[in-house]
Amino acid sequence: MLSWALWTLGYPDRAIKRSNEAWALAERLANPRDAARVLVFTSIVHRNRREVRATQESAEAVLAFSTEHGITEWLAWATALRGWSIAAQGNHEEGIARIEDGIARSRGMIELHRSYFLCVLTEASMEAGRLDDGLSALTQALATADQQEERFYEAEIHRLKGELLLKQGPSNSAEAQRCFERAIEVARKQSAKSFELRATMSLARLLASQGHRDEARAMLADIYSWFTEGFDTADLIDAKALLDELSA
Repeated sequence: MLSWALWTLGYPDRAIKRSNEAWALAERLANPRDAARVLVFTSIVHRNRREVRATQESAEAVLAFSTEHGITEWLAWATALRGWSIAAQGNHEEGIARIEDGIARSRGMIELHRSYFLCVLTEASMEAGRLDDGLSALTQALATADQQEERFYEAEIHRLKGELLLKQGPSNSAEAQRCFERAIEVARKQSAKSFELRATMSLARLLASQGHRDEARAMLADIYSWFTEGFDTADLIDAKALLDELSA
């Protein structure tokens, strides 16, 4: 759990380091349930770092390990995470089907982080061009977050809504901007720097498309300069590329 929190707070390298330490401890303890728990959270950290193959490998390890030891608690999570990795590699329909299966298979366990997995589904649906399906999943995510007061993924929910609105058409630009600004506001209140970076990139791209390149560059440079690690991760690579583009 700490590895997930560290990534959210803006420490992607420390997150994966702590995940590796947890696995080493689980191996020493030789408790299959602890090991399965570590593996599933390792998969989540890899997904948050946008490491597609590592996410898939960790999720498949959870499925194999759980089957071998008769552990059912994490099968739904692992199924959904494996689905995301499959979709992210271009096999959208199979990936989405597996995510939906994971969400449906174990409402008892997945309910705790249901908003997160609905956002996983939203992201895959959006990449597949299934915008209505993505919006439906995101609407459920928002409702779940409100109903359960589950706020840890709230910033990303608002950002994804903004991205969906933009994909639906440029007439939604004003509403999308409000979503991105709301995502940044929530992330700052939570000190969730990784989410703040993503939301700032989304807003910077929108502002740049409207001719506000200086404003976009300044806001992105501010959040990018906060980071001290993780510069080889996808989000920070994308942020640096966008900064260079806005500075050209």
